[in-house]
Amino acid sequence: MTSTQQLLQRIDEILHPRSVAIVGVPRGMKTGKLFFMALLDQGFSGSIYPVSTQADEIDGFKAYPSVTAIPGEVDLAIILVPSHLTLSAVRECAAKGVKGAVLFTAGYKEMGTEEGCAQEEELVQVARASGMRLIGPNCMGIYAPRSGLSFFPQLTREPGPVGLVSHSGSLANILCNTAPQRGIRFSKAISLGNECDLTSADFLLYLGSDSETRLIGAYIEGIKDGPRFFTALRTASRKKPVILWKVGLTSAGAQAAASHTGALAGARDVWEGVVRQTGAVPVAGFEDWSDALMGFAMLPEDLGDRMAIVSGPGGLAVSAAEACAENGLRLAQLSPETRESLACVVPATGTSLRNPIDVGLTASLEIGIYIQSIQTVVADPAVDALVIIGAGLSPETNRLYTDAIVETRRQSGKAILMVNIPGFDPSYIPQFCNAGIPYFESSERAMKTYARVLRYQQWRKERR
Repeated sequence: MTSTQQLLQRIDEILHPRSVAIVGVPRGMKTGKLFFMALLDQGFSGSIYPVSTQADEIDGFKAYPSVTAIPGEVDLAIILVPSHLTLSAVRECAAKGVKGAVLFTAGYKEMGTEEGCAQEEELVQVARASGMRLIGPNCMGIYAPRSGLSFFPQLTREPGPVGLVSHSGSLANILCNTAPQRGIRFSKAISLGNECDLTSADFLLYLGSDSETRLIGAYIEGIKDGPRFFTALRTASRKKPVILWKVGLTSAGAQAAASHTGALAGARDVWEGVVRQTGAVPVAGFEDWSDALMGFAMLPEDLGDRMAIVSGPGGLAVSAAEACAENGLRLAQLSPETRESLACVVPATGTSLRNPIDVGLTASLEIGIYIQSIQTVVADPAVDALVIIGAGLSPETNRLYTDAIVETRRQSGKAILMVNIPGFDPSYIPQFCNAGIPYFESSERAMKTYARVLRYQQWRKERR
């Protein structure tokens, strides 16, 4: 077995533990208690061992004074003790034969001191001597619904296709908490913190080969080993999309990253070269990141660039057409037959049968105008994808509208993207997302995301 195979096997063991020790779990409601609550909330089916010198029992679970006092094997340890006690906890885990440990504790490299860096290095040396691997310090750790692992209570138990690697624990938690509302769910999510041992490159390699992961999201502050990261990113990108949010490309961002996780940032021009050569999909900002994850998770394979637009508001139809062109996409040329069929449905005044198709605001009252127009346009062979801007004015019309579009997407197999009209009732939006139809706050965001997915699909075909 090669060293890479051994690494991936060990990561797999850490992500699928049969037993977890929580070292330093408090009895009262303090931050560390959330990790214990998260395991219970996820329904972790293995053994849970609280470790505390202050209690014999915590919430009905027998507590142990040390890791070495635990009678059974321990696959994963979550270490919550203060930094001056962390080294002794890691030594106990090493002596116990623990496979991996998550170090929640902060106060190391990110402090910018020689002492902090030296303490991190000592943690790694102790762990490596026993074959144990470390995640962190200064991190949230692991969320893996199939394994019953979580770094925060009340995250969904339902797994999905997205693997996540993040240097920020809070961003990982925010994304994992909000993304299911947009139909995005996770196979595994790893918060790395300072990555004193296991790195983003290690997890990119793992997720790239993971059969439960179809696409990867990454929030990266700094890179320890540039050539290794480059190789891991290129290897993963050739198998599946890697949606990459890199910060620290400005002097202000680099300073913030250094104080957050002790990361060393890279120059913008170097980073742009890395992206071009690896095929990674660069994004900037949380909304951009989550839009891209949604698009890559939901849009079908073999996309084309011929777009049709169906809209009630005329101004939004025009702005969507402009966004189409700005993102290198084309407006589909509808056939005469399609336009004749539309003329039988769409009112003659205040509308347009050319692409973009303006069905008028009457369509929000008479929802059948929307539904029949959408079905007619999707059936045109010249249309690769349809962008819909519209909604009904009542729960009943929105139910009919939603059901019809979901069924149209299922039968046609073509890409459909929904766009919100500001001020309309948003309550039906999750129904689209849960049916695999991405929903965007603007046509600009929709077109940008579609173009990204199309370009990546073309890039990967060329490499094959």
